[in-house]
Amino acid sequence: MQNIMERYQTFRQVVDDITLMNNRFMNKVFDGNIPATQRMLRVILKNDKIKVRKVSVQQWLQNLYGHSTQLDILAEDENGTQFNVEIQRSDEGASVQRARFYCGALDMHFLDNGEKYEDLPDAYVIFITESDVFKEGRPIYNVERSINESGKAFGDGSHIVYVNAACQDDTPLGRLMQDFNCNDPAKMHYKELADRVNYFKTSKEGEIDMTDIIEAYANNKAKEVAEKAAKKMLADGMSLEAVVRYSDLSEEEVRALAAKQSA
Repeated sequence: MQNIMERYQTFRQVVDDITLMNNRFMNKVFDGNIPATQRMLRVILKNDKIKVRKVSVQQWLQNLYGHSTQLDILAEDENGTQFNVEIQRSDEGASVQRARFYCGALDMHFLDNGEKYEDLPDAYVIFITESDVFKEGRPIYNVERSINESGKAFGDGSHIVYVNAACQDDTPLGRLMQDFNCNDPAKMHYKELADRVNYFKTSKEGEIDMTDIIEAYANNKAKEVAEKAAKKMLADGMSLEAVVRYSDLSEEEVRALAAKQSA
């Protein structure tokens, strides 16, 4: 009985602490949630005319000839404009090359055979990052192509946006980022987000829907513990074979840890 209670307490602690900066939880909140997605996009892009007509999460864009990709959020407005929103908690995950690739992936996915290039819809790739990846102290970075010689906009319909979630000032965008970092729906600013977060945090149905997130969290924590133990064993001079045997990590994972320690 004690073990069951401990497991439930751990479950409740994760549910209580989790925020929208966890991409799995964000996917739960925004999946099919047109009002919340529309509010988020309107605030980020400063455009109250955006009318989202559909939204999906974990959308695979298949590439038969190269790297396929899975998008956190993919939304479309009534004009056909495509919006891809990604949560990135590490600077490496929000590289400019990744933004470039995602733009290209959207273009390849939404231009069918026989259609003209001019039929490509406008597309936005939006990274919400835990820290200020460009280190300029700005709450948002809008990236647009332009002609170097004249400075005029290139106007190809491709847009890249980086939102700095660490900037939580008293502006519409700052309040949105407060909501993304807030674990209490009662303290969130935007009702469209708060209502769905409250469902997952307080209802029995929401708890059931959160099971996969909790399992993933537990697996990640277990791996963190194993990696910490493996690092100590490597530092103490144990062989790779012994570390693999006692840490429950794969040989590839242990070799990667060893390479990092020796770098």
